[in-house]
Amino acid sequence: MNPGENLVSPEVHPDGRVTFRMYAPNAKSVGLAADWMAGRPPQPMKRRRNGVWEITAGPLDPNVCIYAFNVDGITVADPVNPRVKLRARTSGSMVEVHSASEQPWDVRDVPHGKVEIHWHKSKSLGDTRWMWVYTPPGYGRQQNKRYPVLYLCHGSNDSAGGWVLAGHANFIADNLIAEGKACPMVIVMPYGHAVPFGSPEEDTNGEKYEIYLLKDVVPFIESNYRVARNRGSRAIAGFSMGGEQSLEIGFRHISMFSSIGVFSSIPQEGFETRFYFMLLNAAKTNRYLRNLWIGCGKRDYLLEDNREVAAMLKTLGIRHEYVETEGAHTYAEWRIHLSLFLPRLFK
Repeated sequence: MNPGENLVSPEVHPDGRVTFRMYAPNAKSVGLAADWMAGRPPQPMKRRRNGVWEITAGPLDPNVCIYAFNVDGITVADPVNPRVKLRARTSGSMVEVHSASEQPWDVRDVPHGKVEIHWHKSKSLGDTRWMWVYTPPGYGRQQNKRYPVLYLCHGSNDSAGGWVLAGHANFIADNLIAEGKACPMVIVMPYGHAVPFGSPEEDTNGEKYEIYLLKDVVPFIESNYRVARNRGSRAIAGFSMGGEQSLEIGFRHISMFSSIGVFSSIPQEGFETRFYFMLLNAAKTNRYLRNLWIGCGKRDYLLEDNREVAAMLKTLGIRHEYVETEGAHTYAEWRIHLSLFLPRLFK
C-alpha cells in the first residue's frame, strides 16, 4: 500500500502540538512554512524510511493556523488536508487548534445565518467578480425589517471567501448575536483585488477598489438585500490591505460610514499626508464617526506603526479605540479583532 494513501496530516495532539506529514519519496528536502513563523524560513522536516516527511510543531495557540509545505523549493498545500486556504495566488492549508474554553469563532449550537456567494458584472472594472454575503438568523422571516450592514475587506493575496473559510466571520456573528452582544447585521465580503494581484497595475488597486465598492458593491447590496440606507447603519472594516482600504474609504466618505475598523494595518509613513483632511478637523471627525477601532498584535511587524498612529490620533483629539492583542499578522488575530469590533456596531 502506498504510505501516502492513509496518511494523517495534520494531527492535532491534546497538548496543542501538531504533527504535519507529507508523502514525497523522491523529494530531496521538505519544509514546513506557517503563519505563526512570522516570515522565518521553512522548518526542515525529517524523512522517514517509507518516504513520509514529518515534523511536530507547537504547542500552538488555540485558533486557526495556516501552513504549507516547501518541497524542493516549491510551495504546495497539504495534499491530504481538505481545509484549503484559497488565495489570489497559490493556496495553503489550515488547521484548527481548539481551546478548552468556548471561543467566539467556534461552531456552536446556536441559530445560524446564511452565507451566499454572488457573481456579478462590475460596471466600474469591466469584469465578473464575486462577493460573499452573510445574512443573520431570522433574515428570511422578518420581511419588513431592514438591517445594518458591515462591508468587511480582506488582506493582500486573499480571496473574497477568506473571512468565512479562515476567519469564521459568520460563526463569530452567529455567536455574538445569540449572546445578545452584537446587533443582527448583514456582512458583505467583496473581492479586494480590483486589479490582478502581483500585476504592474497593483499600485492603482486602492483607488480602483474604492470606486468598485461604492459604484458596484453598495448599490448591488442595497438593491438585493433589505439593508438600511443611512450612514448610521453602514460600517466598513478590514485587515492588513483591507484595513488600509477601509480607513481610506471610510475617511474619504465619512457621510456614508459611521464606523471604521482597522485590523493589523496602517503603516505610519505618510499617514498625516494621506489623511490630513480628516485629521485637521477633529470635531467633524468625532461628530461623524461612532467608532474608529484599531487593533494590532504584539508580534505583528506593523506594531510600532500602529502605536505611533494611535498616539498621533490621541494628540490630535481624534476619538478612537486602540487595542493590542498577543499574536502576529495572522487570521488568528483578525478573528479576535472582529469579535471585539462587532459588539461596538450599530448600538
